[in-house]
Amino acid sequence: MSIYNIAVVPGDGIGNEIVPEGLRVLQAAARKHDFRLNTKKYDWGAGYHIKHGKFLPEEGLEELKKYDAIYFGAVGLPEVDDTLPARDYTFKVRTNFEQYVNYRPVRTYKGVTRPLRSEKGFDFVVIRENTEGEFVQIGDQYLPDAENGMGIDTSIFTRKGIERVAHYAFRLAEKRKKKVTHITKSNTLIHSLTYWDRVIGEVAARYPGVQHDQMYIDNTTANFVLRPEIFDVVLTTNLFGDILSDLGGAIMGSLGLGGSGNINPEKDFPSMFEPIHGSAPDIAGQNIANPFGQIWSGALMLEHLGETVAAQGIIRAMDRTTAAGIFTVDLGGKAGTSEVAQAVIDNL
Repeated sequence: MSIYNIAVVPGDGIGNEIVPEGLRVLQAAARKHDFRLNTKKYDWGAGYHIKHGKFLPEEGLEELKKYDAIYFGAVGLPEVDDTLPARDYTFKVRTNFEQYVNYRPVRTYKGVTRPLRSEKGFDFVVIRENTEGEFVQIGDQYLPDAENGMGIDTSIFTRKGIERVAHYAFRLAEKRKKKVTHITKSNTLIHSLTYWDRVIGEVAARYPGVQHDQMYIDNTTANFVLRPEIFDVVLTTNLFGDILSDLGGAIMGSLGLGGSGNINPEKDFPSMFEPIHGSAPDIAGQNIANPFGQIWSGALMLEHLGETVAAQGIIRAMDRTTAAGIFTVDLGGKAGTSEVAQAVIDNL
């Protein structure tokens, strides 16, 4: 029997509701497919920051290194400065653990009414470069209260960073529909993103069996709405990927449907799996949060660990659940968080 050690970090807000329900689904899949998940919970996040002045203890990263994967909810509370959660928890984990791939799939859920008029289905993956680009947080504010004050953030794109995420995207496309669309705005960001385009073009030449297209970010947002079915693997920068994947959640029908993985493909460090939405403290504690994104993130975690059959089983169980009309309120239903998770378990 395979045994996997999983660090569980529910975080804040609805994370404390959807993570336990996602774990119930994962444990049900483990029992069915004869593997074991050993889990340990860590109460880190904005709530921990309120008590201790930090989002995780000094030894937190060393503690997480012991695990095969991290199952994460969401971080952030209204009482805590909103500039801190990403810098002091999410980015810290992603960067230190070389989780340079942010894997965010977008697909049609059976039975879910989408805001798009088109009835065409879609199934694509946003591959977001996850450790550099626009989110490196190198910059400062200079004389911010003066007439000539300014704020500066510097974007950094390295050959290593671009090449490794591009290779991941093209290898993924080889297993899917053999198409990569890389997203840019190099007609205006003429230094950083022309370099991004150039290096991706060099990588693309090594995958002659994969169709490679380049698309500007503004055109991409339009096509996510007008023609989402044309995409397969969408390769994008840190900032663009953050925005596009939320739009992906919207065209699926709710941000609550989106799962993701912060992946270290080499498995030198644990990868971290989380839904794309935030902590939503305004609806916390009411058993109305949508757990599908958290459950899908768990399926992505199992796939990363090598339990592909179990992961696919969870996806099919999710589709059976939505096809039966078992929805939380954000999808127009009346089911509670725990009721949805139980339906997925029953459908396993």
